[in-house]
Amino acid sequence: MAEFDRAYWEERYHHQHAAHPRTPTPYLVAEAGDLAPGTALDAGCGEGADAIWLAARGWRVTAVDVADGALRRAREHAAAQGAEVAGRVEWVRADLAGWRALEEGFDLVTSSYVHGAGEDLVDRLAAAVAPGGTLLVVGHDPTDPHTAAEGAPATAHVTAGRLAAGLDPARWEDVMAETRSRSVTAPDGRSSTLHDAVLRARRRG
Repeated sequence: MAEFDRAYWEERYHHQHAAHPRTPTPYLVAEAGDLAPGTALDAGCGEGADAIWLAARGWRVTAVDVADGALRRAREHAAAQGAEVAGRVEWVRADLAGWRALEEGFDLVTSSYVHGAGEDLVDRLAAAVAPGGTLLVVGHDPTDPHTAAEGAPATAHVTAGRLAAGLDPARWEDVMAETRSRSVTAPDGRSSTLHDAVLRARRRG
């Protein structure tokens, strides 16, 4: 993940115009919308859209990102939702390239679009899931034209098969690993179709 180290992300957030709070990842809404609130880990939280969405639904969230700039905006977005929601999120600055959760037993572990999200990161995230808990990892599929057009290195992409490769069937069930598509509309009104690698699995109790 050397191409996407802390300096890269701090520079990006420094120059990127502060946006309104973003919407949560649609896959998180689809996969976690019916789950009973518990404890959640959001790895690579960015500006906090997923963590705030979970907190607003009663989850207690540990949200991790490498960039102080991202976490600063995330705290601001959370505060705008009120003290009750903001108080359910613990914001942690850490580099996911080698970070491992100090706590174990999260009811939900989610990570969306972390560049370099290969087997090593998935293994570390999977280790933090409680028995009966859910793992959800989303990345840019190599066929995604939007990301490829930006000239991103190979570590910006991952296949669903690669995400699921390290999951032991003896410990995981209801494993879904597939490429999915979604339509997005840019600020200028142009629409495009993006392709994502999605992994969802439940740890056996």
